Amino acid sequence: MTKNKLPTNKNLKAFATELRNAKNLSEVLLWQQLKGKQLNGLTFTRQKSVGPYIIELYCASKKVAIEIDGVTHDFKYEHDKKRETYLKALGVTVIHILDIDVKTNLDGVMTMLKWHPALKN
Repeated sequence: MTKNKLPTNKNLKAFATELRNAKNLSEVLLWQQLKGKQLNGLTFTRQKSVGPYIIELYCASKKVAIEIDGVTHDFKYEHDKKRETYLKALGVTVIHILDIDVKTNLDGVMTMLKWHPALKN
């Protein structure tokens, strides 16, 4: 495995595709701002499988995962904690953004991401 290459799970590929096609509103809104290198010239992918998990938005060059936390995360605290511990062990920085912030303050979210130390050039 190369320095920036993360373990993948080809069994999750179909599920990741299904999630991309589901078009979660907050994820789509944020994706519209990230795709095409619009944020600091960085390339992001959606629904990236890493080991046994799927990351909502991922920047490989910076090893940064962006997770949008909504109501469903209220009931999955242990699962989310375990996933974050796994990702951190691989050197991935995880940035959590609240679903409501994406929907009501997208400009503020983008400003925070633009200046986030893990995403600056």
